[in-house]
Amino acid sequence: MNIAKPAALLVAATALLAGSTVAATAATTPDGTRVTSVQQVADQVLAGHPKPLSASADQVRYNGLTLTKAPQGAAAKKDLDCAYGHLCMIVRGTKFDFYKCQTWTVSNWTGDGPFTNNQTPGTVARFYNQDGSVRWTSTAYEAGTATWDPIWSLRPC
Repeated sequence: MNIAKPAALLVAATALLAGSTVAATAATTPDGTRVTSVQQVADQVLAGHPKPLSASADQVRYNGLTLTKAPQGAAAKKDLDCAYGHLCMIVRGTKFDFYKCQTWTVSNWTGDGPFTNNQTPGTVARFYNQDGSVRWTSTAYEAGTATWDPIWSLRPC
């Protein structure tokens, strides 16, 4: 599978979900495609993936990953809600919920944010530098705060 297209879509989806009015927010993917709605992001993802996808005003879902607007205020300060078997994190106002074991290329991850590794006990999630070396790991169950820059890829399992 070509990872460049999903990475571009993660960037676009993050930009869209971080806005206060998703449908009215515009973003541009790294390849120059103008994205004006979460549904448009889903349409682009569908073109590159054989599995059915769904999108709404506050969620983009595809095979192995769900992106949603992160909780704000007091809800954001509680432990990050993450289903059993999943690796979840908040990056720049977007909750990433990974549930498929594969390497995910990411970009424009900055700042600090909470994470929860709620996978089966002992499962190790790996976060990588630009050169592919391991930046840090998390062994399930673990929750805390991470510094996202510079994370260039991750593997939940």
